[in-house]
Parts: sequence; C-alpha cells; structure tokens
Amino acid sequence: MTPGRRSSTFTRLLRHGFTDASAAERLLDSVELAAVRDDPVLLEALGATADPDLALHGLVRLLEAQPGHTARRELLDTLIAAKPLRDRLLGVLGASAALADHLARHPRDWEALVTYEPRDLHPGVAEFERGLAEAVDPVSLRVAYRRCLLAIAARDVCGTTDVAQTAAELADLATATLRAALALAEAAAPDDAAACRLAVIAMGKCGGHELNYVSDVDVIFVAEAADGADESKALRSATKLASHMMRICSETTVEGSIWPVDANLRPEGRNGPLVRTLSSHVAYYQRWAKTWEFQALLKARPVAGDLGLGQEYVAALEPMVWKAAERDNFVADVQKMRRRVVENIPAAEIDRELKLGPGGLRDVEFAVQLLQLVHGRADLTLRSGTTLDALQALAAGGYVGRADAVQLDDAYRFLRSMEHRIQLYRLRRTHLVPEDEADLRRLGRSLGLRTDPVTELIREWKQHTGVVRRLHEKLFYRPLLDAVAQLAPGEARLSAEAARERLVALGYADPAAALRHLEALASGVTRKAAIQRTLLPVLLGWFADSADPDAGLLNFRKVSDALGKTPWYLRLLRDEGAAAENLARVLSAGRLAPDLLMRAPEAVALLGDGDGGGLEPRGRAQLEQEILAAAGRADNAEDGVRAARGVRRRELFRTAAADIVDSYGTDTKPVEADQGALVDRVGGAVSDLTAATLAGTLRAVVRDGWGDTLPTRFAMIGMGRFGGHELGYGSDADVVFVHEPQEGVDEREAADAANKVVAEMRRLLQIPSADPPLLIDADLRPEGKSGPLVRTLKAYEAYYRRWSLVWESQALLRAEPVAGDEELGRRFIELVDPLRYPAEGLGEDAVREIRRLKARMESERLPRGADPKLHTKLGPGGLSDVEWTVQLLQLRHGWAEPGLRTTRTRQALAAAQAAGLLGTEEAAILDEAWVLATRVRNAVMLVRGRAGDTFPTESRELAAVGRYLGYGDGHAGDMLDAYRRTTRRARAVVEELFYGA
Repeated sequence: MTPGRRSSTFTRLLRHGFTDASAAERLLDSVELAAVRDDPVLLEALGATADPDLALHGLVRLLEAQPGHTARRELLDTLIAAKPLRDRLLGVLGASAALADHLARHPRDWEALVTYEPRDLHPGVAEFERGLAEAVDPVSLRVAYRRCLLAIAARDVCGTTDVAQTAAELADLATATLRAALALAEAAAPDDAAACRLAVIAMGKCGGHELNYVSDVDVIFVAEAADGADESKALRSATKLASHMMRICSETTVEGSIWPVDANLRPEGRNGPLVRTLSSHVAYYQRWAKTWEFQALLKARPVAGDLGLGQEYVAALEPMVWKAAERDNFVADVQKMRRRVVENIPAAEIDRELKLGPGGLRDVEFAVQLLQLVHGRADLTLRSGTTLDALQALAAGGYVGRADAVQLDDAYRFLRSMEHRIQLYRLRRTHLVPEDEADLRRLGRSLGLRTDPVTELIREWKQHTGVVRRLHEKLFYRPLLDAVAQLAPGEARLSAEAARERLVALGYADPAAALRHLEALASGVTRKAAIQRTLLPVLLGWFADSADPDAGLLNFRKVSDALGKTPWYLRLLRDEGAAAENLARVLSAGRLAPDLLMRAPEAVALLGDGDGGGLEPRGRAQLEQEILAAAGRADNAEDGVRAARGVRRRELFRTAAADIVDSYGTDTKPVEADQGALVDRVGGAVSDLTAATLAGTLRAVVRDGWGDTLPTRFAMIGMGRFGGHELGYGSDADVVFVHEPQEGVDEREAADAANKVVAEMRRLLQIPSADPPLLIDADLRPEGKSGPLVRTLKAYEAYYRRWSLVWESQALLRAEPVAGDEELGRRFIELVDPLRYPAEGLGEDAVREIRRLKARMESERLPRGADPKLHTKLGPGGLSDVEWTVQLLQLRHGWAEPGLRTTRTRQALAAAQAAGLLGTEEAAILDEAWVLATRVRNAVMLVRGRAGDTFPTESRELAAVGRYLGYGDGHAGDMLDAYRRTTRRARAVVEELFYGA
C-alpha cells in the first residue's frame, strides 16, 4: 500500500470515529474483508456504531468463523446490500463484545437479524417461547436465549425499540426462559411434576416488566398438592423442581450462564423455605411481613408453572399490599430502607453508582412506589408494576405534577439507557458508570452523543441525576398545594382525603391543621401566594425530613404571616439558594431557634448568603462594639440593656441556626464531620456573646448611675464554662466580681457602688421581655453563697492566702477576665495563678480531697429517678468525669507544663496528651465523650427550649435530638446505645487516671 493511500485511509478512519486507525487498517486489509475493503458503505456503517474499532474487530472474527468461502461471501453480500442487516449487525458488534463472542461461537446466528416481519418488531412471550422451543438441555437453552437476546439488542441499538420497550422485551424473554427451564426440570422429574401444582411469581424488574440486560431474576414460589397428593410430599417435589429450574438458569456451562434466579424476596428470605403453600404465604404476610415486603409485592406477576395458582396468590395478597400505607411509620420505613441501600454503597463507588446512588434509578422507583402505596388503595389506575406506567398514571390522577412527571420520565429513560448499554458491552451485571475513557466514549456514542461523547455524556448524566435528586421527594408535596389552590380548568388535583392520606404517610400528626396552613399560605392569585406555591413543595420535603413536620409548617406560617408583606422576605427564600433550606431546617429542629426568631422575624435575613452576615459567628470585639454603641445611645440603663439583650437574642439565633444547619447538612453543604469543631463553635460564640452582653450592661448601668466614672474599678471574671469558652445555649454566666476603690474613694462607698452595679445588672438582665434572660451566677466566689458578693482585690488576696480550699483552686482553673477593667482583671489572674498551678503540683492530701469531693458529688447531686448512665453532666463518663480528670492533671502538672495553663477543657486535654501525661487513645476517648455529652446538652436545649442534662423521654423530642446528632428516624435506640458505649469507655479511663484504679 502506498504511503499516500495509507495516509488517506488513516485520516478517513479517524474521521469515521476509529481510535486505533493503524489496527483498523490492518483489519481492513485482511483477506476476509478484501472484497469490500474500499466500499464506502461499510466504512460509513462502521462509523455510525458506538465503537467502530470494536465493530470492525467483531466483524472480522465473525467472517473468520464462517464455515467456508461461500458462507463468508453470503454474509458480506448481504451486509453490503441490505442496510437493515448492516445497521443491526454492526450496531450490535459495536456495542457488545459479549454478543460478538456469541456470534463467533455460533457464526450462523447472524441470520436471525436478516429479516424482520412486522410481528418481529415487538415480540412477546409467545414469540420468545417459539425461539426457545428447540432447547433440550441447559446448554442449548443458553444458545437459544442468546440468539433471542441478539435480536433484542439489535432493535435496541438501532432505535427500533425505546428503552421501555427493550426492558419489556427482556422481561418477556425472561418469562419464556423460566417456562422453558421449568419444562426441562419437569421433564427430568415427571413424578415430582405430577405430585404438585407449582407457580413461579416474578418479582422486581422482571415482575414489573422492566428488566435489564443482565440482572438477577427475582422470583417467589408457591405450590399446592395435586389432586389426591400428600401436601408435605407435594412441597418436597415442588422444592426439587424449583431448585432444578434455578440451577438450569444460574449455573455456568460452556455457553456461560443465563442469569441468577434469586428467591430471597420470599417470606423469611434465605432462612425461609424455598416453596410454600398459598395459605402459608398469606399467614406470613398477615402476621410477620415488614413494610418493604409489601412494597416488593407491587411487582408480583405470575409468569411460569400453574398460572391459575399464581393468580390466586396475587389475588390473596393484593388487599394487604394496598393497606401497607396504614402501618405506623410507613413512609419513614420506606425512606429508611432507601437510606440503608445508599449507606451500603462503598464510598469509592457512590459517585458512579447509576442505580442505587443519590439521584439514581432507585430514587425514582422508590418515590413512585411510595406514592402508589399511599394512593393505590383508592385509585385502581395506579396499580401497575412498571415504573414508567405508574408514573404516567400518577400524573394523570393529579398525584404528581405533570411537569415533574415529564422530567422524571426523561431522567429515568436516560439513566436506564445508560444502564442497558453499560451491561450490554460485556453482558455483566453492573450499575457502575465506567471510569475508562474508551468505555465512556463508547457509552456516549451509543446514546447518540457524537460531538464530544465523554463530556456530553457526563454532563447529561449529572443533569439527569440532579433532576431526580431535586424532584424525587418534592413529588410528594407539590400536589398537596394544588389540593388547596386554584388550578387551571381541567387540571387534576388531589382530593381532600388523598391529601390527608399523604400527609399522614409523610409523618404529619395533624393533617387537617397542615392543610389549613397550606391553604392560608398558597391560596389566592397574589404574587405572594404564587411564590409560596413555588417554595412550599420543597419546604414540605425538608419539614418531613425532620422529627416534627407539623411544627416546621406551623412555624413557617407564623414567620410568613409576620413578614409576608415585607418585599425582601419571599425574594430571599426564592432567590438565595441556601436561605429556604436553612429556614426549613431551623423551623423544624426544635423550639429554641423558632422561639428566638418569632420574637424578631427579620432575623430570617441571616439565613441567606447576602449582606446579612450569614451564619458565621461574629467575634467578641465586633459584638462588644455593637452592644456598647447601642447601650451608649440609650436614654437610661433599662433601654440600654434592652438593646443589648436584643443583640444577644439575634446572635443566639445566628449561632443556633448555624449549629442546626451544620448538624443536619443541606443539599449544598454536607454535615459537619468534626463534631468537636461544632461544639467549639457554639461554645466560643455563646461565650463571646455573653461577655459582650455583660460589658454592654455594665456600661449602661454605670453610665445611668454614676456618669462616666464609677467610684471603684470593677471587673468580672468568667468562671466554669463561661471562663472555659464552653457555654451552651441554656448556660448561666458563672462569674466572680472584683473591685478596687478609685484613688481617694472610701472603701465603703466603693463597695456600695460595686454591689449596686451587680444588683442592677442582675435585675436588668432578668426583666421579663421578648428576649431570653441572662442569669448571673456568682456561687463560685470565695465561701460560696455565704461569702460577700463583691470583694476587693486585696480581700481576695487575704482570703486566698489564709483560707483557700482545694475546690477553690480547682474552680480558679477556669478563671478568665470577661468584662470591666482589663488591668484589674489581669492582676486578679496574676493573683490566682499560683493557686491554680501550685509549684511542684498538688500534695497527696489535696489529691485525696478532690477525689473525695468528686465521689460525694456523684452520690448526692444526681437527680432522683434519673438514669445515671444517660446523665450528661454527672453520669459515668460524662462532662464532670472528663473535666475533673483534666483539671486534676492541670493542678498536678500545670506548674511545669505551660500548655496546661488554659481554661479550655479540650485544649488542656490535648496539651496533657502532648506532654505524655496520658496516652493518645485515652485522650481521644475522653475527648469523644466530652464532645458527645456537650452536643447532647446543646441538642436538648435546641429541641425543648429549656436546658436539661438528660435525654428527653417524649418520643418526638428524642427523635429530634437524634436527628441533630445524625441519627435517622427509628434510630433513637442506636443513639442511646452509642452514648452509653462512648461514656462507658470514658469512665474506664477516668477510673484509671482520676481515681488511680
């Protein structure tokens, strides 16, 4: 061949889609293709296939396999002359290496693609049974099956059938194959066949008439004794026949296998008998079946054996299927099953999982099946086992919005087409999108994407999964609005009863109230109502994802009533992607955040992405600046403190909302994986806010009573969790007060002024108002409640020099100036440092005293009736255990280890580990327990709106705490078990480190 010709051919091959033009040239030059090498028709046809290289290679193999020159010539002549055969044969060869292998082994099977009668275009079970009729053993059955499959694939890749028709043909071929396999089994054991009536019920995709190229064929067997036969003997015979039938289909022979037959959807799964009588099936489903088992029966269809018995089976169980939606936690059970499927996908595969991953085929199927089960009891048109037919019926009945149904139909068809073409290549059971560039290119071209197949394929795939993710839950909610809104004439709508059924299924305890809220929000022709109708389907889905959907919807109505006339509110929710989901999470997560929001609904602006500052916590300096400015503008102390408390309420809402959003996660922001970071963020934000509020209150009180200068220098020292930057939502502000008379001021006058300041601050911060009170607790001062509320720095020095007890040294480990005179606060810290970090550490007597105090506290302070193992503060392995252990290390070693000189528990624990005072594993165990206990306390406050140290007992509140901690519906028990397990490990470390056990 001349170089010029080679170059020309090489270029032409590349232009026709070949990727290895050199290899293609060699194949075209082979003796088998010599007669047609230069025929442009062949090159054009090869270039139209999904993989021209693969098609050409398969064609050469097929020609090589022909029994002689005449047969080879016949194939080539027909190929060039008959476009239908050319398109079918080369289309299959370019899409399926496995079917190319089959043709190479059975070189005359190409003739099955030569002519199609009209009846061949859409064959049914009868046509496939004729195609399998000559099979006399498992090997010949496989050959005949592949021949039929070859014809189905040819119609598919040429576009003669769409994806739904292809799936139906594959299911019909499976039906014919099951019948042929059962006939072989019966022929091998005629006595067993005579002893029983055996029906094969197809389940799953085969039952739904929507099978893949390669899939397990799910079945259930039901049998009865033949006339006059013994039932137990009949069941043994039926079991033998069923087992043999399964082996005929599943076992690997020289011709491979057909597909596995899977009977694990039967009652009791693989632990139950393979074959049961009809009465045994009915008894099981009446008494023991779980929700998912009724969901699976949606697809049940008799396909082989005694079809009359099969119909009796369906008729007996069908009424139970349509009552499944009345079961407690029905929707939660179905959604939990879906989540469990997703959780079991290996992390490395989830982004490539076409069937089971988020936005995949199973999302569409689960959503459709859920709606069928909710509404199919009353509407017989919904009772189809085929996903696309059921989706169309749901849209026609008004159960799904028409536009949503069209988008889902398009997405499902595209994703199923991808799945089909991926499986067709090797005829292997897989749902993973390939990673290899060549595989992606072939896949894209097989779907008609020719310009840039890989890029276009990935874009369309991601677009369709995005549509499914967005719509699959919204499907439940949009029609609820149509039920209460004015629709265009002729539009289908849910009846009031259907809407009530759906709300109950979705977890709403008071569906009548929910419908009233929807009507109030979405009715009418105003712009406001139109925007609400756009927002609510999505919001309702987020509410239903919470532990208390009713509260979420009610709270949303309240906020909307308060802000509905402000121009920015609905625009914020509609246009700023994060705002609507953030609001839904916040309104349905418990009482605290909605209560804070209702007192000043304009704080909704914080939930957006724009200029409201978002949900990022603000630093102490920024907060203090705002609060001091607001207090400075006020006419009196009461107005000044009111302004400070207003800022505090808004910032508490910001902190709580951020905590909820980070803990729940959103569509665009995953759940915060670092639980410790969540705790630190809340503790730091609330502590900074409390310090700023106290600083503003102090400024307002001093200014109102004394002008610019108080007769005494005055400082507040944070103690306990406040000093440790670990305040929770419901924490008091633990402080001690220190003052020092101004030069020339009488000590009594200074003390009176300091006491008046404290009294007035406490009063103003507790005045009943729309803002939450801030309680100041000074019980950690010297002598506790018996000692003076305020002391001078000299008085503290004298007391600590003479009277200080070991518990006071321990309490001072958390001391940190938080407000007032900074220099005085610094000198107080210098005074107490030698007490809290004693030179050479604590003596043994002091260590024993601390242990004794701890033991007494455990026995005396635990509330009566509380479960110690679930008490976050005083229970074993709880906050007190961890903190006392860390503080004992600080008291003993703080003098020598600078890293231990911190008021923060987690920092001190990390420093102790770094210093070798405890092991890495021990430190991690204590840290995990402390973080978990703190998270539980925060969750209880968020959910109940009041502080608590134990898990709630009311089921919805407990479920809401679980959601905050990352546990789905029905997993409250798992949460409690995990808490006990975590704190039990921590207690073992405490026993060793604190008590020296």
